[in-house]
Amino acid sequence: MVCKKCEKKLSALAAPDKWKEGSKNAVAGSSGRKINQNKLLSKSAKLRYTPFENNCRICKARVHQDKAHYCQDCAYKKGICAMCGKQILNTSSYKQSTT
Repeated sequence: MVCKKCEKKLSALAAPDKWKEGSKNAVAGSSGRKINQNKLLSKSAKLRYTPFENNCRICKARVHQDKAHYCQDCAYKKGICAMCGKQILNTSSYKQSTT
């Protein structure tokens, strides 16, 4: 769960297919990318990739979302944003288990 303010901070995934000449969305060479380069295997993608960087502030589990401070389970149980911790959902009338 992420609030509207933090939705802008969400990272976009790189496309798994290669950059091809003649694609509809861009012209080759205009954005500085090489033709037939897989962005998942490029050097810049490896530098940004830091898996399991943060731990949840509540349960200390690994957080799988970039720039998040709370795991999805704790964020949903508490009704808070996973990135900033702001209350976005009233869970007082929800029937949730404690585990």
